Amino acid sequence: MMRTLLTTAVALTLVTVLAVPPSGAGPPTDQLKTQVDRVLKLMDDPALKDKPKDKRAAVRRVADDIFDFGETAKRSLGRHWADRTQAERDEFVKLFGDLLERSYISKIELYGGEKIQYVSDKIDGDQASVMSKLLTKTNTEVPIEYRMLKKGERWLVYDVIIEGVSLVSNYRTQFNKIIQTASYNELVQKLKNKQDELVSTEDQKKSSPKK
Repeated sequence: MMRTLLTTAVALTLVTVLAVPPSGAGPPTDQLKTQVDRVLKLMDDPALKDKPKDKRAAVRRVADDIFDFGETAKRSLGRHWADRTQAERDEFVKLFGDLLERSYISKIELYGGEKIQYVSDKIDGDQASVMSKLLTKTNTEVPIEYRMLKKGERWLVYDVIIEGVSLVSNYRTQFNKIIQTASYNELVQKLKNKQDELVSTEDQKKSSPKK
């Protein structure tokens, strides 16, 4: 899971670096490139170099224009989504979305020079997929597919498939196991504990003396 999250973050962050879109690239690819380019500029903004809190807040706002956290949460919960009340759904989307954002932002900071190259994209109604490959520093190619949904005039990512492994499916398997072996409330508590852990890590980074 850690490798998947890291690769996902790198893929989403660096999708514009030395990457040329395929001939005939459609709006999904164009919009993804535009939004991720905003993240790159924020990461390199000298005005935010010594303001990690402001930088993270700015990146988080852009992340909202890249991801459809509600759709990702719904699909990750799978068949258990139908059993939830509206209040439970709202709580789950907010909690899960916040965790994804924090994980995304923390992994961005581990970027080590990888690059993304587009292969193709395909649109089918209000759904689209953008095919690409991550080029590692050891010249290994990692196939990555971004699955997107159209909401109004925007195309938003709801799943990332890396080397054939779906991020949503991965979470769905984990969540289903916890719910079946324990309960939905136990899943929520685990997510809250993870959130507290990430917040604590962020606070430690903020209080650490600068070198």
